[in-house]
Amino acid sequence: MQNQQIAEMFTELADLLELQGANSFRVRAYRNGARTLENLSESVADLVHLPGGGLERLDGIGKDLAAKIKVVIETGALPQLEELRQQVPRGVVDMLRIPGLGPKKVAVLFSELGIISLEQLKEACEAGKISERKGFGKKTEQAILEGIPLALEAGKRFLISVARESAEEIVADLKQLPSIRQVSVAGSCRRRKETCGDLDILATSDDSAAAMDRLAVHPLVEKVLARGETKQRVRLRSGIELDLRVVPDESYGAAMQYFTGSKEHNIVIRRRAIERGFKLNEYGLFRDDTYVAGRTEEEVYAALDLPFIPPELRENRGEIELAEAGQLPRLIELDDIQGDLHMHTTASDGTATIREMAEAAKARGLKYIAITDHSKRVSMANGLDATRLREHWAEIRKVREDVEGIEILCGIECDILEDATLDLDDEVLSEADWVIAVLHYGLKQPREMIMKRLLTAIRNPHVDAIGHPSGRMVVNRAGADIDYTTFFQAAADHGVLLEINASPYRLDLDDVQAAAAKTHGIKIIINTDSHSPSGFATLRYGVDQARRAGLTRDDVANTRSIDDFRSVLRNA
Repeated sequence: MQNQQIAEMFTELADLLELQGANSFRVRAYRNGARTLENLSESVADLVHLPGGGLERLDGIGKDLAAKIKVVIETGALPQLEELRQQVPRGVVDMLRIPGLGPKKVAVLFSELGIISLEQLKEACEAGKISERKGFGKKTEQAILEGIPLALEAGKRFLISVARESAEEIVADLKQLPSIRQVSVAGSCRRRKETCGDLDILATSDDSAAAMDRLAVHPLVEKVLARGETKQRVRLRSGIELDLRVVPDESYGAAMQYFTGSKEHNIVIRRRAIERGFKLNEYGLFRDDTYVAGRTEEEVYAALDLPFIPPELRENRGEIELAEAGQLPRLIELDDIQGDLHMHTTASDGTATIREMAEAAKARGLKYIAITDHSKRVSMANGLDATRLREHWAEIRKVREDVEGIEILCGIECDILEDATLDLDDEVLSEADWVIAVLHYGLKQPREMIMKRLLTAIRNPHVDAIGHPSGRMVVNRAGADIDYTTFFQAAADHGVLLEINASPYRLDLDDVQAAAAKTHGIKIIINTDSHSPSGFATLRYGVDQARRAGLTRDDVANTRSIDDFRSVLRNA
């Protein structure tokens, strides 16, 4: 099983225990362990077999949790979780996906009102029954109603990190079959959308049965749902469903184009084919009944007088017009990134020291980083006040002298408070090498107040960038109500950078707003927001988001050397 899947099992275990009022330290231990597993770059399954307790050397993984992880890896299940699932209906757990509705309130809804599904919860809210309960009220009831669609969507869509890792593992396994000539991921996963509803894999082979047999017994596969001569549908243990299609060699490119999508892009491409006297489908490009092209995507696009269009751009947002004009951007690549300007250490809620983060970043080829632990407003993450922050910076400077080959900036992730002031005063901020200002709290404030807060940060002469601007969490939490036109203009006027947060849970700015920021001349930074050394692995998801926005290397500030990067800062 993959790290993400195991982490989700322990997160669910923590949720179910908290619903039942279990010891808070026990619940927190499972949550911390899940977070460690999510951020781990190594395979948990590999660590289990290391001598000397490979798992227990990880932060947040004690003897008890390590034993449970071993059971999951060996059996694919966790008995304690299965037992709790029998006691708490699935619909009750689904309620936890509603933004702001924590386990304690869900426990009340379940135990006192007998609500066991999102549908029943919606009916109760509309009947005004929820606001009658102590600790809820009309505002909470309305917030629940607004959050139910998000919870429903969360059950249907899967984070790109879950989808991509699963798909890539299965593709790698299928490639081991001698009868497989080509195999690739298609669909929204190939376009690197931030969520996927399902997965598509295409292959060419003389033995489709062998490919399907191989997929059926893959460790990630929970159940075969359907099987024909050339198509098989399975459900993975993560819950996501996957289609494997085996196609002829002469159809592979056409099928990749067709099944990669998007629907909107394909409609325009098919119309273009018809205008030129062709018929285009997943089998190939035809003139009357004569085969013209289809072995590769490149030859399909070329037959339609277009260059190859990168999958990330295929959303019918102007990419076809750019292709016609020979103006498709040369999209940013992962290797273009030289620095990471958003990360945490043990000074706040990270799991590694300054030195460990610096060494891990250097090992990944980064040339500079900024250590940006939380400011004091984030008390639950042990945020820093002015005194602790200055002590922290002094420690960063000491490490900077010892660690060669990477530049380490003294930074801070400074909260933009609900009253439109910053969490630290100007005297402290002026001493930083790098300040990234963020919204963490009060995301549901009216647009007018949200904009006042953001503009306060942008106009502050010591703020270099706005991090994860909307504060959204993919699928699970809507972002703040931002007037993006005003926001972008202010950032452009004051030379403030805007972040694409690479965490697959955030990916904020999203692709549409990142593209809009580019039109305002704003430089983007792609950061991991790492809380552990393994967190740097998420950088690829931020780069994917930038590619979907059509960004090039020149559009992203942290593709530059440290000296050139400093030159684009407002106080350079």
